[in-house]
Amino acid sequence: MTELHPLAGHDEARAALIQANAAARLPAALLVQGMRGVGKQRLALWLAQLQLCEAPTREGPCGTCRPCRLVLGLEHPDLHWYFPVSRPTGVSGDRLSEALESARADALAELREQPLRPSLGDEMRGLYLGLMQSLRRRAQSRPTLSAVQVFIIADAELLVPQESSPEAANALLKLLEEPPQGTRMILTSSEPGRLLPTIRSRSVPLHLSPLSTRDVASFMVAHLGIEDDVATWAATLGQGSIGRALGFLPDDDGPGPLETFRRDAMKLLEAALAGSPAAGFAAALEQSPAGARRLVELFTFGEEWLRDLAAVASGAEERVLSQDSVDRLRAMAARLSASPADLARAFPAFEEARELARGNVNPQLIVSGLVRRLRESLLTPAPAGAKA
Repeated sequence: MTELHPLAGHDEARAALIQANAAARLPAALLVQGMRGVGKQRLALWLAQLQLCEAPTREGPCGTCRPCRLVLGLEHPDLHWYFPVSRPTGVSGDRLSEALESARADALAELREQPLRPSLGDEMRGLYLGLMQSLRRRAQSRPTLSAVQVFIIADAELLVPQESSPEAANALLKLLEEPPQGTRMILTSSEPGRLLPTIRSRSVPLHLSPLSTRDVASFMVAHLGIEDDVATWAATLGQGSIGRALGFLPDDDGPGPLETFRRDAMKLLEAALAGSPAAGFAAALEQSPAGARRLVELFTFGEEWLRDLAAVASGAEERVLSQDSVDRLRAMAARLSASPADLARAFPAFEEARELARGNVNPQLIVSGLVRRLRESLLTPAPAGAKA
């Protein structure tokens, strides 16, 4: 069994939580928010360890008592970690709840073996009603080993957009309104704006800022043995997020999952700038006709490429995130008809495509419409006096 890796950074947040815990002032419900992969869930697990530790110090959990060791191994009976899972097929009713719990148990077993992994925006998973009902039942029971039970609800924004119903979010809301004595709730979210307002109003927010590129690179070198130059490249693309940076690292099967998205997003932008509209049709046909939610991450990378293209077109190449692609971006900028300032007209195309993907519209239709809109924005000069 592999123990959790050390928590990197967020010293000020940790110091505030240590002080609040020592004074018995920790909120019953905390909402940890920040960019994906910045360490929200690791901080939540650290905070759980702090509350379950038998002898916390001024620096945090002692790390050596039995409760601390159990938390580090993800085996403490009073630590309950809920996170999005894939919906099991072919089951319903009580059997669905059991299947969801089984899926969570399987995922938790994998996390025990490999706790450090890339952070991906997997819209194909959700925090379904059955999981929240299981959480509520556990919360009504007494702690097994410690004085409190700690519940972590990861990616809490995925409580809402499932089956066109807020039932799972409402089930959690009832628990937040009347938490049983000795229960602590820690929610994490990369998109807190997608949470129900009533959930946000019942949780004390804690924002985690991005780490420095140096800290992210140093972490990967120290804990994964990554070469310095590769770690710096991935850390730069990670934008202050260890979990995101991990997604760019290659493995035995090829490029990392986020690097694949980054490359595919570049192809969409190149299709929009191609000499013929047929390139957009070809890009659309490369997509599967189903499973649109997987495109959400792709369109986010499309926005990043568009920002980099605007930087190159404006003569601000030092601001380009993908420094490994500056020459490619220069060639694309040479084909632009719109001015650098007019590139802002293209950004809404990605946002609308992302919302269509969340609505599970046909991926081929989404990509076809996206490339067409990008062509209009990038290859057509803005009318005189038009606002970006």
